[in-house]
Amino acid sequence: MGTSTVDNKKTENKLMVDGREVSFSDEKNLLEVIRKAGIEVPTFCYRPDLTTYGACRMCVVEIDGRGIQTSCTIKPEPGMKVQVNTEKTRKIRKMTVELLLASHDRDCTVCAKSENCDLQDLSKKLGVRDVRFESRKTNLPIDDSNPSIIRDPNKCILCGACVRACREIQGAGCLSFVNRGSEAQVMPAYGKDLREVDCTYCGQCTSVCPTGALRIKSDIDRVWEQLIDKKKKVVVQIAPAVRIATGEAFGLPYGENTLGLITAALRRIGFDAIFDTCFTADLTIMEEATEFIERFKSGENLPLFTSCCPAWVRFLEQRYPDFLKNLSSCKSPQQMFGSVAKKVLIEEFNLNRSNEEQIKKEDIVIVSIMPCTAKKTECRREEFQSEGSRDVDFVLTTQELIRMINEAGIDFRHIEPEHLDSPFGIFSGAGVIFGSSGGVAEAALRTAYEKITGKKIEKVAITEARGLHTVKELTINIEGHDVKVAIVNTLSEAAALLERIKKGEADYHMVEVMACPGGCLGGAGQPPSYKDREIKERRMKGLYDADVHNPIHKSHDNPEIIRLYEKWLEKPNSRTAHELLHTHYKNRKRILGEIISLASAEEGEVVTDVQVCVGTSCYAKGSYNTIDALTKLIKDNGLENRVNIKATFCMEQCSKGPSLVIDGEAFTEATSKKMEQIFRDKILSKYAAKS
Repeated sequence: MGTSTVDNKKTENKLMVDGREVSFSDEKNLLEVIRKAGIEVPTFCYRPDLTTYGACRMCVVEIDGRGIQTSCTIKPEPGMKVQVNTEKTRKIRKMTVELLLASHDRDCTVCAKSENCDLQDLSKKLGVRDVRFESRKTNLPIDDSNPSIIRDPNKCILCGACVRACREIQGAGCLSFVNRGSEAQVMPAYGKDLREVDCTYCGQCTSVCPTGALRIKSDIDRVWEQLIDKKKKVVVQIAPAVRIATGEAFGLPYGENTLGLITAALRRIGFDAIFDTCFTADLTIMEEATEFIERFKSGENLPLFTSCCPAWVRFLEQRYPDFLKNLSSCKSPQQMFGSVAKKVLIEEFNLNRSNEEQIKKEDIVIVSIMPCTAKKTECRREEFQSEGSRDVDFVLTTQELIRMINEAGIDFRHIEPEHLDSPFGIFSGAGVIFGSSGGVAEAALRTAYEKITGKKIEKVAITEARGLHTVKELTINIEGHDVKVAIVNTLSEAAALLERIKKGEADYHMVEVMACPGGCLGGAGQPPSYKDREIKERRMKGLYDADVHNPIHKSHDNPEIIRLYEKWLEKPNSRTAHELLHTHYKNRKRILGEIISLASAEEGEVVTDVQVCVGTSCYAKGSYNTIDALTKLIKDNGLENRVNIKATFCMEQCSKGPSLVIDGEAFTEATSKKMEQIFRDKILSKYAAKS
């Protein structure tokens, strides 16, 4: 018995940091142990949720017996003696910052990241007042081709955080390092613009960028223009996750629900009508739950995939179009609001107006405030336009809302909260939890259960759907039938799940996918939360607390939703509802047709033509390693002058990459390990036969 007690007792490990004893257990590196001791070691490239890179050299420490080491790459060991601020480490950090500043566009006064820039912040903290190194002339072109993201290479410090975020969080690999030494840059493959690669516009690269090298494309000025135009009726909707992040910028607690303060601020800024996207989240559930029930009963096109996240929708269109039949045809809550507002609100606004005072449809401007950069692109989709007008005209992120509040000189913390406008001012708690990973599935299950059984659901909170895990699975029993649900956040996890479904290794009835870590609460348009997991946890708690405090917990109990159907939409999934609230998504696999030559055979020789796909999907699966392996095999066998190697950007085999074509014959899953066999069978044998 006594032995068992000793065995179960956790052994406490200890090391010394600046002469103080510090305990540690499961911290993944020395950096985290030092920070646990209350010492903030500076970093540029380190991100807790990404692989360790160790490139910026800012986190250097001195370890007895080992000298200078990067603390992010060293595992803590018992008895270690670590010094953080020595003469050597301070010199290294300051010199690193000076070198970065020398090659950086230092027009900080007009930079979008000013006062929120890690480079600027560390320059101040380390007391860097002069840059002793010659400045590089910064005249690299700025890429503003992407509808959501601007890339400014002149402000890049090569920390690689964006490269890792794109590859590890979203499994995309749209950005990578090119060139070497002083010519090194981070950019899309072969110098493409961001609009020319398979970007889903999620914006996670902007979230982790420590400078202004990647930033959100702003619509603030265009929205101000609409507000100033007296002929315009400017209507705004506020997404669920915005309310629990805005207050952070004004010193309020993380996760605090500031919807009333946001409403008051927007009214002072000059918006004519202020509504909540939670209303159309309820509307989405009415349509999506009905759609799910029909599919569940028929057994067709299951699992049903949610369609609220535009980055996920685009990912599916580009990478897995075979699954589009599984995607819900519902528009997102943002787009449903735009559709309904431009049809219904004009009637409501003109109800008591004379003919001369009637508001025209073209004078109604719909603005969304979203936690998401992909929403900026979503509102531009051709499916969401009618009669030459967008359903949603402009999208502002939470960060842009914060800037507008500051521009307007509003004392956010001390204004009196105000109520939303009618007729879309009432919403359920189910609509609010849309902002968290698992919230859409939970809201849909609440309604689906009651619609199928005709009984009140006993437990409104489906806690198995909650939490920050990237993959959650649950089973809900409805009338003796097990409904199997998967909840996924991040596109890399979504891809893994789709592959399992394709192979028959997973079987679900409903799958919820959100592209951003934790769901919309961790969206790229929010104030950054990547440094501290607790921020996301408190935001999530804020959303579920809002559900608890809301008197309505199910979308189908919302009286304004019931009224909307009675007056305008007939019933869920009716012909009228489909025309207004549903859409069709399509295959968007990128086929550019452009071929880039990597190696050319000499004229007059027997030639083999090889094309290797380096599109986003094949890139992520290792097509560049395939090219390296092929190039080496060609060189080792003396065939440099006999083989044309070219890179192309899509072969319509995204799920089976890397893909290549040799003399017209296609090969899939052509990894670097398989290249020797392919080379021997299809290239070397050709020349052996000739000789």
